[in-house]
Amino acid sequence: MIRLLLWLSLLLGAAAHAHQASDAYLVYRVEGAAVEQRLDIALLDLDRDLGLDADGDGTLSWGEVRSRWPDIEALADAGVRFTADGTACSRGERTPPQLDPHSDGMHAVLVSRWHCPAAVAELAIDYRLFAATDAAHRGLARLVGSAGEPLLLTPGAGPQRLALDSRDLGGFVVEGMAHIASGLDHVLFLVTLLLVAVWRRDGHGWAPRSSARCALAETLKLVTAFTLAHSVTLGLAASGALAPPEAAVESLIALTVLLAALDNIRPFMPGPRWLTVGLFGLVHGIGFAGPLKDLGLRGAELVLPLLGFNVGVELGQLVVVALLLPLALALRSAAVYRRAVVPGGSGAIAVLALVWCVERSLALQLPP
Repeated sequence: MIRLLLWLSLLLGAAAHAHQASDAYLVYRVEGAAVEQRLDIALLDLDRDLGLDADGDGTLSWGEVRSRWPDIEALADAGVRFTADGTACSRGERTPPQLDPHSDGMHAVLVSRWHCPAAVAELAIDYRLFAATDAAHRGLARLVGSAGEPLLLTPGAGPQRLALDSRDLGGFVVEGMAHIASGLDHVLFLVTLLLVAVWRRDGHGWAPRSSARCALAETLKLVTAFTLAHSVTLGLAASGALAPPEAAVESLIALTVLLAALDNIRPFMPGPRWLTVGLFGLVHGIGFAGPLKDLGLRGAELVLPLLGFNVGVELGQLVVVALLLPLALALRSAAVYRRAVVPGGSGAIAVLALVWCVERSLALQLPP
């Protein structure tokens, strides 16, 4: 059983690494016929395509990144192009190489200034970054001072409009669903809850609930507590009002998964489970906020993106519930569910969460 759990944890760990969301961030500032473009690209993505780690030690130094800056600029120029009101603009100066931390790791920052033939009303972005190497990659673009919402960019989708009146609520619903789909830690936390939502505490163990109605009521309480809690911290973190260290948040998220999985095997957390889930949801909400926080939105311009993203997260959660809960209901009284599915699945999740705790608490940082 121990070998099986270790094998499953390695398999799930590989899947988690392969499906982590890959984002780049575009910010445009327009003043008359002048356009400033800022592009933030994850170093992990650049290393995959350009092989920046010259000495192969698994750690990128500033010297390794800076020495390949012309190659980084060439990749960015080929992957991101724009026109202003249907007309090409001419590039002016570039700023010196720089790095900036984001929620998904360190990013290279490329800032360039462009001169267009006339005052700009609308940009059309042809985004092709990593189209051939990462099908899950996307870009998020916004126009400084615009009343519209940021634009979700899909590589190879053709020119996409970015204008003062642009609104893309649906794009952020999709972004929220994609965040759940790529966030294995959030999904596994929900899975641990659903595995025993069809049971009730019985002393130091679990017993099947008497009816499907009781199980559904418990599931509703757990999902509602998690949703309300993470919605609060998602809004606070996305607006910048709450900004704890990213490494600490990711480590705490892994810890919540570990504790929930261990509680499945032998209940030890006091009080009603929905209350504990609500407290854990406060931590997960901060983790959800990464894609919105990185855009730097504030005030009214954050409202619709936050709403759409949160709706997408909830829809993603409902998909997980719809897939798993009927099976758990049907098997809740079966011996194989009690003796193998719950302890085996929870044990594998606990091992993986422990690995995450260690990895995330020892996060690597680039030397100055």
